[in-house]
Amino acid sequence: MQPSAALARISPSPTLAVTARVMELQRAGVDVIGLGAGEPDFDTPEHIKEAGIRAIRDGRTKYTQVDGTPELKAAVVAKFARDNGLAYDTTQVSVNVGGKHTLFNAIVATVGAGDEVVIPAPYWVSYPDVVQFAGGTPVIAPAGPEQDYKLSPEALEAAITPRTKWVILNSPSNPTGAAYTVAELRALGDVLVRHPHVWVFADDMYEHIVYDDFRFATIAQVCPELYERTLTVNGCSKAYSMTGWRIGFAGGPAWLVKAMAKLQSQSTSNPCSIAQAAAVAALTGPQDFLKERATAFQSRRDLVVSMLNQTNGISCPRPEGAFYVYPSIAPLIGKSTPSGKLIDSDEAFVGYLLDDARVAAVQGAAFGLSPAMRISYATSEELLRTACERIQTACAALR
Repeated sequence: MQPSAALARISPSPTLAVTARVMELQRAGVDVIGLGAGEPDFDTPEHIKEAGIRAIRDGRTKYTQVDGTPELKAAVVAKFARDNGLAYDTTQVSVNVGGKHTLFNAIVATVGAGDEVVIPAPYWVSYPDVVQFAGGTPVIAPAGPEQDYKLSPEALEAAITPRTKWVILNSPSNPTGAAYTVAELRALGDVLVRHPHVWVFADDMYEHIVYDDFRFATIAQVCPELYERTLTVNGCSKAYSMTGWRIGFAGGPAWLVKAMAKLQSQSTSNPCSIAQAAAVAALTGPQDFLKERATAFQSRRDLVVSMLNQTNGISCPRPEGAFYVYPSIAPLIGKSTPSGKLIDSDEAFVGYLLDDARVAAVQGAAFGLSPAMRISYATSEELLRTACERIQTACAALR
């Protein structure tokens, strides 16, 4: 027995590997600060937790419809209308076991051998792997610091071929925190209008975590002419601190939603019934805490950006959203650690930080753009300050 060819086309998630390593060290009593995890440190709000508890007590513990209960689909329809000005009905809504599952369902249901998917780099680690699992080809489009970590219309145009099935847009971005303005989305939409065979996977998972009066928008909202070939993707994980509850959702054409449900019916079947009940409470309940938490994240962002930009060899842009920074470490490549080990890559650098400074970050190579690293600031300001001080000391020690 051997692993399948499809399995051989993918790699384990680097971000989850870092998180697992940090947990292992912490269990062993090591004083390590984990800045690799992509999840909020805030707890799930009480009214959402209570909805889950109530669902258990009410016996809502049985199978549900494959891709979401009617109640949750209705809540998603209302959310898209309220927050994004997008009109879907429940036949156009897919509920999945997290945003990664939404991605997997959409790509596997539509992409085959010879198909291409345009992915701006830096990218979330799962995008190219899921495309490769489906037999497709990721086409990596440059979206580096010279473009403020955003895909330009020119780069998008250059990446599209007759074989292109999808372009993936993630705003605000994991790993950079960069977010597209309305004008930038409109410019990308103008390119896509000229290529009617290309669909848009709009990953809006960090929609509610934006700063400095940035106005969030999604491409089907800005470019209504793309509505019929856009899958607008979101979920409860980030905004509502429900990473472990595993609820993602999407709005799109009914035929695509049906195709995704067909695949889901033979994989996970329905998302957890209890988590779905909690998600209804999340989407229909109080939303005021979202702004409060974004304000807290903004304060943390400002602290981390300031301290990293005072560090030898590190240059850190100021992101518009999410809870990550993606600093360049180019001047540190080629230097040596106090023990004489050469820093020849960003992977070597984050290994040095973990071993010597006891700070965990994720190498830029995992996201398709080096030399850099991703740092999550979804933890307390006290820990962030200590972590940045350790990074400063570690960088100063390089020769």
